[in-house]
Amino acid sequence: MIRKCLFPVAGYGTRFLPATKSMPKEMLPIVNKPLVQYGVEEAINADLNEIALVTGRGKRAIADHFDISYELENQIAGSSKERYLDCIRNVLEKGTFMMTRQREMKGLGHAILTGECLVGDEAFGVILSDDLCLNNEDDEGVMAQMVKLYNQFRCSIVAIQEVPLEEIEKYGVIAGEEMGDGLFRVSSMVEKPKPEDAPTNMAVIGRYILTPDIFDILRETPPGKNGEVQLTDALMTQAQNGCVLAYKFRGKRFDCGSVPGFIEATNYVYENIYAEGSS
Repeated sequence: MIRKCLFPVAGYGTRFLPATKSMPKEMLPIVNKPLVQYGVEEAINADLNEIALVTGRGKRAIADHFDISYELENQIAGSSKERYLDCIRNVLEKGTFMMTRQREMKGLGHAILTGECLVGDEAFGVILSDDLCLNNEDDEGVMAQMVKLYNQFRCSIVAIQEVPLEEIEKYGVIAGEEMGDGLFRVSSMVEKPKPEDAPTNMAVIGRYILTPDIFDILRETPPGKNGEVQLTDALMTQAQNGCVLAYKFRGKRFDCGSVPGFIEATNYVYENIYAEGSS
């Protein structure tokens, strides 16, 4: 049974400067809720109630968000504004939060290895807050879908979606044998290939379930693309020595690490979720 979800939240968010000069990019709001809270809610809805945050310098706002603000709560207690805190109170009630710092930015693989002290020797989820995944109320979230698959296959799983070839250089890309129902056994995985070198147009997005042997593999993985320790390289090793599955998830995904994706997500949430809830 998976209990923990790791959130690498130490990145600088340079594409949103100057807004992210002193504010974590994960705290950028989609309408009235920060990106990282959407991810934590998705994890908790998948029964991953132990939230492990790999943070960095200048990220204290994330820790403060997942804590009680006594002055604020006292100030609005009994007023019509108190209801705005209901969703974060629900998160605090259901989740347990722990964190460690990534002292150097050496890639996603390094960030996940930094979180080993929080995860221990057990399988765990990983959510990248930059990728906002939304589902209809009557459908399971992406992480809940992946947990069900893990319970069946007991191996590492990555979430994938088809993207236009002209955008493929932004992603890790997989190839593999289809097992049915949007599930593939990974045979090849490449980090940010040029369009002409991409094995497919199936891109890995920011949802993973990883088995604990990934930590030993990451320790032995040399720096790859951009001199960083790439999770993609470690997963390829894992696929060659065992099994890694790729899953075409159900749901809508927004690349909120880019300004166009962030604006698209904001408009979608306002029109389809926020406006309905406030009416």
